Parts: sequence; structure tokens; C-alpha cells
Amino acid sequence: MDPPSARDDDGAVTTRPEPTAPGADVDVGPPPGGRDGHRPGWKRDLVLFLSGQTVSLFGSMIVQYAVMWHLTLETRSGTVLAISSVVGFLPQAVVSVFGGVWADRLDRKKLVMGADAVIALTTLALAVLMLNGFDGPDDLWLIYVALAIRSAGAGIQTPAVAALVPQIVPGDQLLRVNGVNATIQAGLALLAPAAAAAVYATSSIVAVFFIDVVTAAVGISLLAVLTVPRLVRSGEPVGYFDDLVAGVRYVARHGFVRWFLGLYALVFLLIVAPSYLTPLLVVRTFGDEVWKLTVNELAFSVGMLLGGAAIAAVGQRLGSRITLVLASTVAFGVLSVLMGVAGWMWLFFGLMFLLGLAVPFFSTPSMTLLQETVEPEMHGRVFGFVGIVMAVAMPLGMAVFGPLADVFTVESILVVAGLALFAVVGLAGALPSGRRALADLTARQDEHDGARGR
Repeated sequence: MDPPSARDDDGAVTTRPEPTAPGADVDVGPPPGGRDGHRPGWKRDLVLFLSGQTVSLFGSMIVQYAVMWHLTLETRSGTVLAISSVVGFLPQAVVSVFGGVWADRLDRKKLVMGADAVIALTTLALAVLMLNGFDGPDDLWLIYVALAIRSAGAGIQTPAVAALVPQIVPGDQLLRVNGVNATIQAGLALLAPAAAAAVYATSSIVAVFFIDVVTAAVGISLLAVLTVPRLVRSGEPVGYFDDLVAGVRYVARHGFVRWFLGLYALVFLLIVAPSYLTPLLVVRTFGDEVWKLTVNELAFSVGMLLGGAAIAAVGQRLGSRITLVLASTVAFGVLSVLMGVAGWMWLFFGLMFLLGLAVPFFSTPSMTLLQETVEPEMHGRVFGFVGIVMAVAMPLGMAVFGPLADVFTVESILVVAGLALFAVVGLAGALPSGRRALADLTARQDEHDGARGR
């Protein structure tokens, strides 16, 4: 008989030697205990995972900024930005329905690698086409198609990545690791605008696309050598559709998850979508110099960097996760209103910094809450629904706010969205469904803490 932690051909570590059946129940089993009670080697695996994701994400973020600026500077149209947002996020919503199930049935590491490869090949194809002259105003549809394919890849990748983290990281380290990851992403958001501006200003958007292809190849290579404890599914196998239905029923019946997804959707609709218009605000109000667009992104990114570091360092001592989520939502509303009435460029950039500072206090506890509350065998499907909410809320918001930005000022949109967020927080805590969801969360966390204490 093989040892309990036998290594298979692709480097994944199984917690049991027996064969598995897709769609069956998951049995994680107790991890082999190290000196600290955690699985030996988890820190090495985490470093490999974060390194691969960091390199790949850096290339993707450069493309994100460059495309947004390219469309803004070339068209100055809120409608064009709205279309790019819809095609850049809506496919992710559709694919996430299936991607979450795949993440619970298949090898999550391979799903992430495959999605990265498809995205890189799409970007390479767009670069080649633009080099051959397909880069005029009549060729915007090529950018839209590429954004749609990249979005579909994210629909597979995002739930797989979110579900993969708890397989690698011990439960008592999730908030800290998520905080570190948020800090890394903020650091990338700090570097990516500068890199995108440097390449875009001195060369072309095609050069940015080639950088993305190279970083994706590096990220895939690092991820290929990662060892992941496999979730062994034992028992009678069930079909793909049965897994999909089970995920839908789980979300529908889980009070906290259902309530949380609603809150998430409204936050993205009311603050993320309007803030996506801030480059347009900068161009229209303060001037179209590239350095101003760069400062706008850098201010936000520096704030995220410091906020992520704060969560990683002292997040465990800041109170309950849900309190942080609701408090940061209120902060989003206040800052959105102030950004709409600022008027002075440097004050606006300062508010963008504070907005970035608040983001990790919302995103990191949110992610950790779901990872801690949801059973491991449902992680992929639940994070698939999170991806759906995010992907639908963004294009829906842009479909509304983008055309409105061609009629009204971006400043007025930010004020209205900020005021609406105050009502969202009040309703989230006052409605009976909200109170039941919070009570459900408290009961589950007490049960979780009691199990860990035994």
C-alpha cells in the first residue's frame, strides 16, 4: 500500500491512496503534522503559488491599465468604456457558473494553468493582428473580443485560485495570508501603472501585450512545480449537473452566503463601477496628460498597499470580520461623495489614496469569511458565484453609469453612488434576512472555534 501522503505524477499530494471519483463527497483528512501542527512544506508551496500568481497578475494588470487608457485617450467616450466593461466582465459571469463546479471536480492547479495559457494566447493573437494594421477606430471590436476571451478565462481561474488557497494554507493562517496576498496585489497595482505608462508612452500597446504573454509563461512555469494537497472525493460519484444543482441549492439555503453575495453585488454596483470612470473624470476635469492618469492609479495603489499590510499585521486584533466589511463599506460611501465634490486635483488624488486604503479592509475579511464559513468541498462553487456577482455587477453598473457619464458629470455619479451605499449598509443590518444571516454566521463561527479548541 502507498503511504498516506503519496505523490502523484503531477506533484499533487493526496491525503488518501485510494482512487477518487468525480462528483463524490470530499474527505480532506487530517494533514500530516509538522512541528507547528501544520502540513510540512506548506510555506514553500505558498511561496511558489504566490510567486506564480504575482508574476502572471503583473502582466494582466499592465494590460488592464494600458487598454483602459488606450480607449480613454483614443475615444474619450463613456459609451466605449461601458462596452469594454461589459465585454470584459460579462463572459466571466457566464463561465463562472461552470468554472466553480470544475474547481470542485477537477485539479484546481491545472485549471489555473490552463486558463492562464488561453488568456496569454489570446493576447498574443491580438498583438499580432495589431502589428499587421488592425489598430484603427473600426477595429475596436478586436479589443472587445480579446477582452471577452480574457474574461472567460478569469471565470475559470478566479474560483479555482480562491478555492486553492485553503488547500495550501492552514485555517488559522488564512486572514494573515489573505492580507499578505492583498499587499502583494496592491504592490503590483503600484508598479503596474508606472510600467504600463512607461511602455505605452515610449512604445505602443502592442508592446504591453507581449509583456503579458511573457509574464503568463513565467507564472505557469512556477505553478507547474507546486505541490497541492488533493481533496480526495470518496463515495458514490455524481454527475456534473448534480454538482451544479448542489451548488445552487447550497447558496440558496445558506443564509450568510446568500446575504453576503447580495451585499457584495450592491457594493460593486455602487462604488466599483463608478470608480472605474475616474480616469474619465481626470481627463475631463484635470487634463489628459498621461502622468495625471498615472498618479490617479498610483494614489489608489499606495493606499491598497498600506491597507493590505495593516490587515496582514494587525487584522486579527481589529474585531470581527463582518464589522470590518460593513465599516469599510461605509467608508466607501463617504469617500465616493467627497471625491464627487473635491474639485481640486490633489485633494481628489488624496481621496483616491484613502479609497485604496479602505479596499483591503473590505476584500480581505470578505474572502476569509467565505473560506472559513463554507465547507472545503463547496469552495469552488461558492467562489464561482462570487465571481458571477462581481462580473455581473461591474458591467451592469457600467452599462448604466457609462452612458450617464456622457450626459452628466462623473462627479455627480460618484455623489449619488456614495449616498446609496449608506442606505445599503443600513438595510443590510436592519432587514430580517440580514439579522438572520449574521446570527447564522455567529453560530457557525462559534461551532468552528469550538471544534478547533477540542
